[in-house]
Amino acid sequence: MDGEELTEQETALYDRQIRVWGVDAQRRLSKAHILVSGMKGTVVEFCKNIVLAGVGSLTLVDSREVTEEALSANFLIPPDENVYSGKTLAELCCDSLKDFNPMVRVSVEKGDISSFGGDFYDRFDVVVISSCSFATKKLINEKCRKVSKRVAFYTVDCRDSCGEIYVDLQNYTYSKKKLDQTDECQLQYPSFEESVTIPWRALPKKVTKLYLAMRVIERFEEAEGRNPGEISIADLPGVLKLKKELCDAQSFNESHVPDALLERLVSDTSEFPPVCAILGGILGQEVIKAISGKGDPLKNFFFFDAIDGKGIIEDISNPNPGS
Repeated sequence: MDGEELTEQETALYDRQIRVWGVDAQRRLSKAHILVSGMKGTVVEFCKNIVLAGVGSLTLVDSREVTEEALSANFLIPPDENVYSGKTLAELCCDSLKDFNPMVRVSVEKGDISSFGGDFYDRFDVVVISSCSFATKKLINEKCRKVSKRVAFYTVDCRDSCGEIYVDLQNYTYSKKKLDQTDECQLQYPSFEESVTIPWRALPKKVTKLYLAMRVIERFEEAEGRNPGEISIADLPGVLKLKKELCDAQSFNESHVPDALLERLVSDTSEFPPVCAILGGILGQEVIKAISGKGDPLKNFFFFDAIDGKGIIEDISNPNPGS
């Protein structure tokens, strides 16, 4: 991302942002290439924010067609059925995002995100995925970790009024200002698989219940061969049975994964637009930090629950990665 300077047009357009985070950060943004898969409400909020911030390019992947659920949370879809009929979500969002900032190159990549080879991911500086299975998240994270450069990897999911962001910056170096001096800091991130398969008894003592509940739902959908969100209140008995099995297998207290929370997560899997805006804003902020190398990055989970209005950061790393 090093090299070219900002053009006069870019400097004029991003003048206010430059005053906040500096010319170097804006230059890095303008040269960054971002890949996004899964055009749901939270992701389109992120895309809007990152396009307005002035990234170099944004590539969208989502071959699904418009549904009633998509219309309720995705403000980039035109309300006229004659406009969106026959187009994929990625194509519709691409057309709308181009209007937000003509200086950002927005394009569509057709195909299955999990089928792309490592060379494909080497084209990007940041990869953000949503609405995909545990196996797909694991696979793409592994591919991002194998390319020749560091690729920042994020997953984001929103279920009703709850949301989760996962971050993997691998070996990350960034600058942090303290009074009149700037310190260089380093962080080591675990992979996605390491972060979600850590034994529950090895987790931080007061880990948020949302982390545990999300893992139960994720495991249930994987075991049943469901796509993310293909779950309903009718599945609650099966989800509770799986929770008991997981807790028993790990000698873990079931009360740490409340039945009421699991019931909320299966009762309504559609996205709650206000939560989408919050998660999309947080994710945009974190991606800007990762690209610019300025500011403390999130490590490595962020959870939000609109019921109590709290955002919680959890650093979840296996203390014994070899085990």
